[in-house]
Amino acid sequence: MNTNPKFYLRYLLFCALCQFLFISCEQKSNETIVIKGVYGNPKPFWDKEINLNTLGINSIFVHSGSIDHDMVNRAKSEGLMVFAEFATLNGKNYVETHPEAWAINQNGEKVLAASWFMGVCPTEPRFRQYRIDQLQDLLLKYDLNGVWLDYLHWHAQFEEPDPILPETCFCDHCLDGFSKYSGIKMLDGTTSDKAQWILDNHDKLWRNWRCKVIYDWTYEIKAIIKEIKPEALLGLYHCPWNDLEFNGARRAILGLDYDLLKETIDVFSPMVYHERMGREPKWVKENIEWFSNRLNIKEDSYPKIWPIVQAHNSPGIISNEDFETVLEGGLAGKSSGVMMFTTSAIAEDEGKTAVMKNVYSKRNLKSAD
Repeated sequence: MNTNPKFYLRYLLFCALCQFLFISCEQKSNETIVIKGVYGNPKPFWDKEINLNTLGINSIFVHSGSIDHDMVNRAKSEGLMVFAEFATLNGKNYVETHPEAWAINQNGEKVLAASWFMGVCPTEPRFRQYRIDQLQDLLLKYDLNGVWLDYLHWHAQFEEPDPILPETCFCDHCLDGFSKYSGIKMLDGTTSDKAQWILDNHDKLWRNWRCKVIYDWTYEIKAIIKEIKPEALLGLYHCPWNDLEFNGARRAILGLDYDLLKETIDVFSPMVYHERMGREPKWVKENIEWFSNRLNIKEDSYPKIWPIVQAHNSPGIISNEDFETVLEGGLAGKSSGVMMFTTSAIAEDEGKTAVMKNVYSKRNLKSAD
């Protein structure tokens, strides 16, 4: 049980506000302005004495650790909106010194890093408080237009043609949390025994609980944002798979349930990195059209879709033609914005800069049906 007085103060305030927090999700916006963004520190452009607004850019999305007051002030002076990426469940450099937060696999062992990503157990209370404190500091310190959650999923790696999809987490916190959620008394035995028993006998409940754990993170974060900066948006960078790909692993393994998350997320930013994921450039448009239908997006209300596409030449080489295809594809369907990974990949390539400027110059308003 969390005994931190700050936690209870936030909880009580949230309970008082909860009747107002989410009822406006379908009503709070009639904006039609297209978001034309870049992901990454804008310094590569500024070093060339280029103002981003001259390129058609109206928004920057920057890792929270790279943001400072000079960056925010200059961005605002150019008429840009500033959104902070918040690496929510990335446990790198944390689990090594806080082993209690290390995710446990179905064999009862600490998980290995999934390619380059090291996840963390989403139910470990001290880690959760650590991240919440960071979020509050970020919101209080900078004038942000929104916070974009990144790495908000159970330990896995989806940004690969052959994704890494372990079964997690079977630590004591998770087993106890699942038992309380389901009302099922946990089997006696080893961690491996318990994990196999759950997967064999209570798989559906287990998947539902894991999705609710991820949703609960967004629920609390949304409450904190509304408490500190009510006009700020809550966005989510996320796996772009449909409901069936990899045997439904987006929901079953990553814990991302769109039907839950659309209650709290203002803007979904599917990470449609075509080259990294081994897809064709045209897949971006196909994915965004599917996703628009899947969420039943309405152009005059939230949630919205602002995808992030690949411009960076690793892995593979992103040609100017392919970059234009994915950038336009990111604005397909009911999308009302797009950004690309990364700012430096555009700034160092005059051809891609020209492509971006041309696409962005044609997109100001998204007309309703």
